[in-house]
Amino acid sequence: MNARPEPAEPGTEATLLGRRVLFHVGRSPVPSYSAMLYLGCVLGIWVGAWMAAQRDLDVRRFVVTTIALLLPALAGSRALYLLQHRDQFREDHRGAVRRGSGGAALFGGLALAIPLSIVVLWLADLPYWRFWDAATVTMLVGLVITRVGCSMNGCCVGRATQGWYGVELPDVHGQWERRIPTQLLEMTFALVMLTVVLIVQPYVEVDGVIFAVVVGSYTLARWATRSLRA
Repeated sequence: MNARPEPAEPGTEATLLGRRVLFHVGRSPVPSYSAMLYLGCVLGIWVGAWMAAQRDLDVRRFVVTTIALLLPALAGSRALYLLQHRDQFREDHRGAVRRGSGGAALFGGLALAIPLSIVVLWLADLPYWRFWDAATVTMLVGLVITRVGCSMNGCCVGRATQGWYGVELPDVHGQWERRIPTQLLEMTFALVMLTVVLIVQPYVEVDGVIFAVVVGSYTLARWATRSLRA
């Protein structure tokens, strides 16, 4: 996930897949993964603010609190990824902090943000579980868009396959192969969950149910598909 980008195969330069640098600002490259992560956070907070209004939360306080919790969430996600791949980073110390290299584990973000949110939400005077119901929408939107960044970056790529369901995809080394489209599968799952949440949320009266169902479903989906990744 942290190797330096290599040239894509001939004919792929114009596609988004395998395009690890989205564009340049002067001489500075803007990595596709970083750009999609940022876009996912911004749009996620925007949609989450709409959800907060539907759940009778103060929208301004929701936005400020969500931004505050995003920082430890992103740090926790990266920290868990580095821990899971510690053997790799013993030989590639720079890869641990390389911009746009990808590599984050959602559960690491939740493990850090959820306990911290006890104090943060108390200070913001926001109901704990109602906040997390609205923040679930933020997470799902962010997951959808970030998986686009993964597809462009080549991280979280699936195993090689000759099955009918295979898709020509690159890994982080720029090697194109027919693979199980794990990024697209996870993006589709998040889109389905997001649609369901937006439809049923007016009928869910118990705080915390939306958050629990989504996180539980995502956990089961990740467990079921973990063997599909390269």
